[in-house]
Amino acid sequence: MESTKDQYNVLLKALLPSDLFDYFDIIQVIVNETTIDVHLDELNILPEGYESEKLISKGFHPVVVIQDFPIRERAMFLHVRRRKWQVVSSGHIISREWDITTKGTRYTKGFAAFLKELFGQLPGEQQKS
Repeated sequence: MESTKDQYNVLLKALLPSDLFDYFDIIQVIVNETTIDVHLDELNILPEGYESEKLISKGFHPVVVIQDFPIRERAMFLHVRRRKWQVVSSGHIISREWDITTKGTRYTKGFAAFLKELFGQLPGEQQKS
């Protein structure tokens, strides 16, 4: 029989964008009356093209909060911490590039597409003349 933690992970994988689980660990989930906050840390997987470089982990970038589909009348927020590394030979700081939000927003692509379909534009977007 699966542990309770495994069962929660199965449920979260059904509710959240599937590509998150290839590159992020769920660190914490906080559920209250109005929100669900899922805290995610990027896995320590080197960005493509740097496998042969000597890299030093430099921790994480500041948290970025991304809004996803609400669940049971609770707003869903993903608190994402992306990793950063320093390339020893050049001193440059590098990070993996992510394509999970709609450009210019803090909405997941799926949620932004839903809002645009529903309202004809995203909240905060200027009305087109």
